[in-house]
Amino acid sequence: MAAHDIEAAIVAALPGALVEITDLVGDGDHYAAKVTAAQFSGIPRVRQHQLVYNALGGRMGGVLHALQLTTIPA
Repeated sequence: MAAHDIEAAIVAALPGALVEITDLVGDGDHYAAKVTAAQFSGIPRVRQHQLVYNALGGRMGGVLHALQLTTIPA
């Protein structure tokens, strides 16, 4: 899965989010994502991560093998 596709999926689910994607090993399979979104305000980090994983649908564990995730309330 391409980095821009990950970013697009997250922004589509969390409008206004700022997303930074880093390919960790250059294989297009292992990424780090830093997501800053107003939607994270006031909710636990576990729920913040669930919002991002839900945005990616069934791609986690499939076309997207690993995602190191950092979430920040805006």
